[in-house]
Amino acid sequence: MLDLGRLRALHAVSVHGTVGAAAAALGYTPSAVSQQIAKLERETRTTLLERQGRGVRLTDEAHQLAATAQQLLSLVEKAEVRLEERRGEPSGRLAIACFASAARGLMPLALADLARRHPCLDARLQEVDPHLSIELVARGAIDLAVAHDWDIAPMPTPPGVEQAVIGDDLCDVLVPAGHPLAAARSVRREELGRERWISQPPGTVCHDWLMRTLRASGHEPLVVHRAEENHTQVALVAAGLGIALVPRLGRGPLPPEVTAVQLDPVPMRRLRALWRTGAARRPAITETVRTLQEWWPRVAHHS
Repeated sequence: MLDLGRLRALHAVSVHGTVGAAAAALGYTPSAVSQQIAKLERETRTTLLERQGRGVRLTDEAHQLAATAQQLLSLVEKAEVRLEERRGEPSGRLAIACFASAARGLMPLALADLARRHPCLDARLQEVDPHLSIELVARGAIDLAVAHDWDIAPMPTPPGVEQAVIGDDLCDVLVPAGHPLAAARSVRREELGRERWISQPPGTVCHDWLMRTLRASGHEPLVVHRAEENHTQVALVAAGLGIALVPRLGRGPLPPEVTAVQLDPVPMRRLRALWRTGAARRPAITETVRTLQEWWPRVAHHS
């Protein structure tokens, strides 16, 4: 009989792409994941992983077994949901994926609150880009995702995934304190066409929004610096190297060298919680979403 834990390890590698990433998602060491798959290979008398450069690739047999593993894990999830629902108390492990600024500005308070009120709930957070976290939920690798989309770029939801709104995060244009726009009460998008921009890398939600918005106003954005972390963008603005559009959530106090100017109309990104339909009645999911919604007004007020 195949061991469910070993199938879970194989499924995690198929979802995350590498043994290291699978280990991080499962809370194991890469060595432990490799050992689980090696045992599964012996049990099935099948080669499941092959060396490819510095990494590994799944064989065709491994992909088939991983697909079966996903079905089995879905059945186990349904059984766990029913048991947790009967108890009526959030419990068990809850894997949460969240983007960086929410992981910094919202999740610590919400997770600490959950831990105090529900000691049987083992919530575990990992920082993941919104584009990836929704797919991880759909594939069963993550229980709950906290993601965001923008007012002009709504987030598509895969089949079998439900969502709830957490709140709206406003964004400002950050400029060096000596910049001509620093004294303005607000600025329109059409006035920003000739600026030198600091942005997140291509492929991220924030970068896509910036490019789409400025192009819609008739300008091709000149992005001179790219940085994933908002704090790095703030530091580049403080050095006078450009301007940036930075959300308020998790931004923290600005240094005196940086001024926040309101953009008219104000850009807004919407935070959402997403989970699989099969887990919709799980108390751990419903209570975590409720807690995030409860903490949002306090977090947004101080952002």
